Amino acid sequence: MSSHSAVIDPPPQSTRQAVAAAVVGNVLEWYDFGVYAFVATILSQKFFPAGDPAVALLSVFLAYGLGFLARPLGGIVIGRLGDLRGRKLALLVTMLLMAVGTVLIGVLPTYAAIGYAAPLLLVLARLLQGFSAGGEWGSSTSYIVEWAPAGRRGYFGSFQQVSTVAGLLLGSAVGAGLNSILTPEQMSDWGWRLPFLFGAILGPVGFWMRRTMAETPAYERHAAAPVVTAPATERGPFALAVLAFAFTIVWTVCFYVLLSYMPTYTQQVLHLSPSAALWSNTVGLVVLVVCIPLMGALSDRLGRKPLLLVCCAAFILLPYPVFSYLVANPSFGTLVAVQILFAVLISMFSGPGPAAIAEIFPTRSRSTWMTTGYALAVAVFGGFAPVISLSLIQAFASPLAHTFYLIAAAVASGLAILALRETAHAALD
Repeated sequence: MSSHSAVIDPPPQSTRQAVAAAVVGNVLEWYDFGVYAFVATILSQKFFPAGDPAVALLSVFLAYGLGFLARPLGGIVIGRLGDLRGRKLALLVTMLLMAVGTVLIGVLPTYAAIGYAAPLLLVLARLLQGFSAGGEWGSSTSYIVEWAPAGRRGYFGSFQQVSTVAGLLLGSAVGAGLNSILTPEQMSDWGWRLPFLFGAILGPVGFWMRRTMAETPAYERHAAAPVVTAPATERGPFALAVLAFAFTIVWTVCFYVLLSYMPTYTQQVLHLSPSAALWSNTVGLVVLVVCIPLMGALSDRLGRKPLLLVCCAAFILLPYPVFSYLVANPSFGTLVAVQILFAVLISMFSGPGPAAIAEIFPTRSRSTWMTTGYALAVAVFGGFAPVISLSLIQAFASPLAHTFYLIAAAVASGLAILALRETAHAALD
């Protein structure tokens, strides 16, 4: 048994306060990052030359994907900061950077005003957001899991994902609300700026909340302890990061194809209204938020691997027939049912996922290596998921072509999960 297994858990009130501060900050952080996707169609018109709408939309999603390329760099730099100087400092840095990048998008001049400087500045703002998000995920995951009581890491860790999805839900709801209140002309003229300018309010709130957070007991304990070299028989940090990379593929592909890309897919392929697209997406996100902690708690009892593997199997078997039915029956009701189904399936990964990936690594190097593996997978497979989905649909002239991307991702992650040991009932190293 690990020498850390006898460590006394912090008082429940301290745990709740620390996790609440991290969760609220995370909601605001991911609202800022996710709102871009919900106004992507308008951004394509505002920041790129008039001409082929498909090319303009592809361009704006390329800019979306470029933001993800900055995530590994942010993960390495801010993750290392979190391992050397503490999780709290890393989380303060990410909040500040994200707020600046988000407000910048909200005030940028359009292509009509400054020409090609507009898309260049849009990409720079997105890169700043991506750098921040790269450090946020690993730092907040480490922070929450390290505060969790023994035997409840799955449940507590799930709130990292709850807060991530809640931030996207907030962005989706704001986008849906604005599309319902404002006319299409008002949204195109100035309404699209409002979701980004809200970041000017939300950012300082999150920063203030994080200033009051305490450092994690696990980090303080390991920072004060002498460095112990791992036995040669154990996997090194690079090998563990490779496993974390493969572990993350289906997580990020499903998340960004079935949530971020779906509003665009709904309008472009199913020809439903922007309001219907965003409201159905919002319903799916609500279901996801409700189910994630239930699945996290279930993983504390059953183990992480059973839920993770069932999710992978479902995404191998279901995407093609489900999307076939949706394309043949493109109604709002059918779309909502599909969004709910996929939300429940994603929750089977997102619930146990934060604890499972954090448990792969020792505390002393957790933030750096976990974030590196995770952020690289998100950059390669998640950030460009909308572009890859659009490209597959256009290349094969089929509205179902993107389902094979989901299937391949599920196969890759399923194999990685099989190679991991069960960690739900082991002490946190």
